[in-house]
Amino acid sequence: QVQLVESGGGLVQAGGSLRLSCAASGIAFSIYNMGWFRQAPGKQRELVAVSTSGGRTNYADFVKGRFTISRDNARNTVYLQMNSLKPEDSAVYYCNARHVWRELDYWGQGTQVTVSS
Repeated sequence: QVQLVESGGGLVQAGGSLRLSCAASGIAFSIYNMGWFRQAPGKQRELVAVSTSGGRTNYADFVKGRFTISRDNARNTVYLQMNSLKPEDSAVYYCNARHVWRELDYWGQGTQVTVSS
């Protein structure tokens, strides 16, 4: 059974930091691209950052220079360090695992991030 369990969300003031974690089980973690997405009320889910199985990272323009994605293949965990948070970063953040060559795609349950002004 595949599980992606996010943690680390919460309430923080603008300018503050949070670190999200996503612990994966039931998958061969090292051959999955791991991503963080977010969805604010009334908006579509959007990509925040991706860490590929090959070690590359990609970021949405709106988080470049503020957020950092990293992964620990030994712990089957992907992280999202979020600095200089803004109220517009408030959303439910979702972890995603996508197999590099098979049609396998998994989501976590989401963790709420709220940034107060």
